[in-house]
Amino acid sequence: MSRLVWLPFDPAELGELPAGLRAEQVVPGADDLPAAAAEVELFVPAYSFGADLTVLSRMPRLQVVQTLTAGVDHVWPHLPGGVALCNGRGIHETSTAELALTLMLASLRGVPDFVRAQDRGEWVYAPRPALADKRVLIVGHGSIGAAVEERLRPFEVDVVRVASRARDGVHGVDELPTLLPEADVVVLVVPLTDATRGLVSVDFLTAMRPGALLVNVARGAVVDTDALLSALQAGRIRAALDVTDPEPLPPDHPLWSAPGVLISPHVGGASSAMWPRAHRVVRDQLRRFAAGEPLANVVRRP
Repeated sequence: MSRLVWLPFDPAELGELPAGLRAEQVVPGADDLPAAAAEVELFVPAYSFGADLTVLSRMPRLQVVQTLTAGVDHVWPHLPGGVALCNGRGIHETSTAELALTLMLASLRGVPDFVRAQDRGEWVYAPRPALADKRVLIVGHGSIGAAVEERLRPFEVDVVRVASRARDGVHGVDELPTLLPEADVVVLVVPLTDATRGLVSVDFLTAMRPGALLVNVARGAVVDTDALLSALQAGRIRAALDVTDPEPLPPDHPLWSAPGVLISPHVGGASSAMWPRAHRVVRDQLRRFAAGEPLANVVRRP
């Protein structure tokens, strides 16, 4: 009997499935869960942080959850014991690194101010800082951090790498107090874990060089929002944020009007580059699953 896989997209996008698997396009909800949920062995949730994951507990044969997101902090509370969780490593590096670079350039060169001046029909000339010659600190030098660095190479910058633990060519996160005062741009690309929640604290922001730019393409809760607001309102730093805490950001939240901040609505992975890479990652995972090979991108339970 074939093993059932639920996908949030048309299985035809993957081409011919491995022998022994059958796939259906299903985005289940708690109130409209098909009876076939009892047969699902591998489940790919929809690419949405609002996806209903309570349904996982109602899939008794479930063996693998393959997310389309790089972060999986939203999945852990709903994952049944004994079920493997695999993240979307390989899907978002291109899109997220591209947006990180966009946010850096737009913020430094004053693009938001130009757009507002254009809306008013005003020609407002002002010199702006370049990305060239800046020291860029990448906090979270995993696959996305490495992709950010690759795109920074032509911009004549000095890249400093930081990860949870030091290794050859990469500083440990414990070295941040000595690294932050020397950085012009700090890019956050860490996963949200107990260790990184609130990483960007009052102390972190105080250690940053005055006028430095904080770029967050990780998770909103990595940054203490109140501390960030204080630093922005004091004019100590600038920020370019693809993620916020809370999220979505309420219309009346003071972060919208804080000086020196550029906000995009969590679109780091949401580009035309995502789906070809998502299909490639899922296709390979289904091949591994059908063949009984070790799965890719397995995330250890925190």
